[in-house]
Amino acid sequence: MIGRILRRRWRVLAALAVLGALVGAGVSLIFSPGYKTTSHVLLQGARDSSELMTETQVATSSVVLDRTAQALAWGVPGPALHDSVSATAADGNIVEITAEAETPEKAQLLADQVAKEYVNYSAQLIGSAADAASQIRQEQEDALRRQVQETNDRISDLSRRVPGVTVESVEARTLLETLRTSLTEAMAKLDQLDGGGRQAQVVVMGSAELPSSPAPPTMIHFVAGGAIVFFLLGVLGHLVGARTDRRLRDETEIAAAVGGPLLGSVDVPTVPEHAPTPSGRWWSRLLKTDEPWNLPELNPSADAASREIRYRRVLSRLGDGSGLFARVLVLAAKDDPVARTAVAQLVAAGHGERPELRVALVDPQRPTVPDDRDCAGVLVVVSSGSRTGWELVAITEAAADGGQRVLGAVVAQRTAAGPEPGEQTAGDEALAGSA
Repeated sequence: MIGRILRRRWRVLAALAVLGALVGAGVSLIFSPGYKTTSHVLLQGARDSSELMTETQVATSSVVLDRTAQALAWGVPGPALHDSVSATAADGNIVEITAEAETPEKAQLLADQVAKEYVNYSAQLIGSAADAASQIRQEQEDALRRQVQETNDRISDLSRRVPGVTVESVEARTLLETLRTSLTEAMAKLDQLDGGGRQAQVVVMGSAELPSSPAPPTMIHFVAGGAIVFFLLGVLGHLVGARTDRRLRDETEIAAAVGGPLLGSVDVPTVPEHAPTPSGRWWSRLLKTDEPWNLPELNPSADAASREIRYRRVLSRLGDGSGLFARVLVLAAKDDPVARTAVAQLVAAGHGERPELRVALVDPQRPTVPDDRDCAGVLVVVSSGSRTGWELVAITEAAADGGQRVLGAVVAQRTAAGPEPGEQTAGDEALAGSA
């Protein structure tokens, strides 16, 4: 079935693909990220995953974005930058700040400025939070240094009090000097650690790269995606429509619903009642939407003469063992222009010959068949894909109520070839005359 859709509805699917491409192009103007680049910020010291997540939130906080907007002076407020800036935590205690903009230069400038403001704000937060603790620590360090100085003074006093120059006195003085040296080295290491703790904790690892091409999804991606999505939706729509459509298309199913043998299939050229209006004729003909796609294929007749042969063959099958019937009632739905045209052609083909055809157009919703005892039975003419099984059963039951038996069914299938000049008018005249 998909192959038939592609073969008979390729113009409609192509039009849907073009429409999807246009929609994708329009959507890309709104959702395309433009140019994207990333700035890397290194966090010193040991950090766990929760601390890294907190730092990513700080990097995209309103304070950082407001300061960035003020520094860039693009006329864009800080909250408007929230959709253009994102931060993620990477391996190695690195925070990646990604910025999007319509030009490569703006993207690079935005990423660098956000990283700079984040570093400044992070240092401010660290300094503010450590003020009270730093004061307490400074007091403790000063007290420790006073104790160390007092200990050194005590060591010097003990060294002077050691009497004489004996082996024991020399060993005592050496031990005291070793203690003095250890205290001095410990204080020096303490000063180094304190200085390192006061160094910056966040460092920008260079400027962001200048992007050389737009970031995906680009307009090409949106256009291709829109074309593919609309094309698949078109195919899916045809499949769903065919699945939910309960009208019969197969000849054997139509004959089974009618309750009579299939006498043949005839082709009907495009009829005026079924043609599109002048305002829609150009696009329906261009896209071939005026032709059903899910009907069985029937080779159209080469000309009017070959088409008349098909109709005569159908009439030749109307009979029993004793020969052709004398009179037959032909039934067709009023709202089925293809079947009405086929009836007109049957009347024209059998004019002046047996069986004599009488035509009755019935309402498919409330079918009523005339009570004509002179007719041997009814011949039901229906176009493929126009009636459901229950509608055909209702027509058959109406014939039975009128005392008519079903002699057979004729399936009319519409073809793309147009009628020859004057042919349709003659058929309508024959239908009107017999009715």
